[in-house]
Amino acid sequence: MSGPDDGIDGTGAAGPAGTALRVHVGPKAPEPLVEAVRGAGAAIVPADEAEALVWFGGPADELRTYLHPGVRWVQLPSAGVESYLAAGVLTGDRVFTSAAGCYAHSVAEHTLAMMLAAARRLPELARARTWTSPEPVSLRGARVVIVGAGGIGQALIALLGPFDADIVAITRSGRAVPGARVCTTPDRLHDVLADADFVVVAAPSTARTSALVGARELALMPSTAWLVNVARGTLVDTDAVVAALRSGEIGGAALDVTDPEPLPDGHPLWSERRALITPHSANPLSLRLPRLAERVGHNTARFARGEPLEGVVDPSAGY
Repeated sequence: MSGPDDGIDGTGAAGPAGTALRVHVGPKAPEPLVEAVRGAGAAIVPADEAEALVWFGGPADELRTYLHPGVRWVQLPSAGVESYLAAGVLTGDRVFTSAAGCYAHSVAEHTLAMMLAAARRLPELARARTWTSPEPVSLRGARVVIVGAGGIGQALIALLGPFDADIVAITRSGRAVPGARVCTTPDRLHDVLADADFVVVAAPSTARTSALVGARELALMPSTAWLVNVARGTLVDTDAVVAALRSGEIGGAALDVTDPEPLPDGHPLWSERRALITPHSANPLSLRLPRLAERVGHNTARFARGEPLEGVVDPSAGY
């Protein structure tokens, strides 16, 4: 397993020498994305004239109608690409790049905020209707298991630095991750849960990671530990989380993503006093669009020069 921003390199080159790369931004064309393309020296053209496509504002299955044979590179707007894989549009006849890594700092900040709220028992205090004093804990020295230490995980590790947290990083390869005391692979997940204070899920959504955290994993966590999910709702078994909260098997759950999503009104999670739910808001559009524009500008310039691109998608890996 690896973080959402792990990928492979891809290259491209513009058309004949002396001509600008022809790029279409659509179906919607926010000004920051248009200006990023122009700032990289490319020309904005209609879809049927494009060599490259910056996809924004349309569903995954609609993308197929834009993919004529002349399109050689497609920049996607999201870090996760599961909807595009499901739609069958990620084919090997052109290069696709995601926004993996673009939003890491925004999501990491949100994750830290949720962890601090959990440590200080803010979900319970916010729901209280009488003066109460649940016992808080500190992030200082806390053992944090990060499942999927890619861009988000690494940004979170940096933010946790001042707290001297004890970091366990889980990636598909078990590679070394700066700031982590232990780096291991998914097959060792059960071995590291028993001592966790926080288990942060930040891995990509793939067939391998579906229901990665379920009843067995929750049972292995200490009764004081918090589960934090900022990846995709499908990585966590929602019913198992509800059961673990009701039984006191875990300390709490902080979820920016859920399954189903949106979380329906009246769902049991809404009434769990030790659940903190945010509506997939770790990466709001106001913060997302400027970061995406940076990626678009960089990749447009690189594609025109025939240089490796950032965030190249590997359909076989699922991200």
